[in-house]
Amino acid sequence: MLLHGNPNVGKSTIFNSLTGMHQHTGNWPGKTVANAVGTCTYHNKELLLVDIPGTYSLMSNSEEEEIARNYICFGNPDTTVVILDATCLERNLNLVYQIMEITPQIVVCVNLMDEAKKKGIKIDLEEMEQILGVPVVGTIARKKKTLNNLLNKTVEVCKSKEIFPKKIKYLPIIEKCIEVLKPEVEKILPDDKKYLSRWICLKLIDGEKKIINEINNNLNIELDNKPELNKTLQNVEEILENNGEQIGRVQDKIISSIVFKAENV
Repeated sequence: MLLHGNPNVGKSTIFNSLTGMHQHTGNWPGKTVANAVGTCTYHNKELLLVDIPGTYSLMSNSEEEEIARNYICFGNPDTTVVILDATCLERNLNLVYQIMEITPQIVVCVNLMDEAKKKGIKIDLEEMEQILGVPVVGTIARKKKTLNNLLNKTVEVCKSKEIFPKKIKYLPIIEKCIEVLKPEVEKILPDDKKYLSRWICLKLIDGEKKIINEINNNLNIELDNKPELNKTLQNVEEILENNGEQIGRVQDKIISSIVFKAENV
């Protein structure tokens, strides 16, 4: 069970409340960023919780974002719990949509529900769940009942492979490029990582070399050494150029789509 979210949303408070004294901290290997790992028991099941660094995005290359992205992508967590601030949903949902691209095993935890109530904010959690396509739970970090609801939903997701996040549809030209690239990317990926194919297509379209290197190293593949994929990438480059775009220059449009969707929600 992986805990992730924006900074200052009560993520570490939830982690501490769930794990109590059954936790230890240290640094990620080769990094200066701290980590925290703990356990808790729920209905006779011992759960291992990892509190990964809080971030607002997974798209840049800060140390915190790199650790979070790599752990979600390659650390094989049974479930990623994305913790949001109930008083600031719009900004927080940007992160949710980015994580949806790299794992379906998500629980969205809307924390600080008491603070939202004080500000006159009402959140329809069931409607959010319908819109996002993933389980949504409201919590108040220091109220045990709400945390039990979170644990219950998390255990359900750990057992289930039937979560189907409703991912963002990007601009038609970007979706066309994904459609062209995806079959070749899927051929290269191991079966348990094929869900990453759409996200990897986005990284290839955007030419994010550092992230592509991380994908190669962690999955033991060579995306840049596959003749058929390189040929398809050339086709994608032509598609973009014919529409006034370039590989490596579309991230702003991808981000705009995410922001627009978060605003609508």
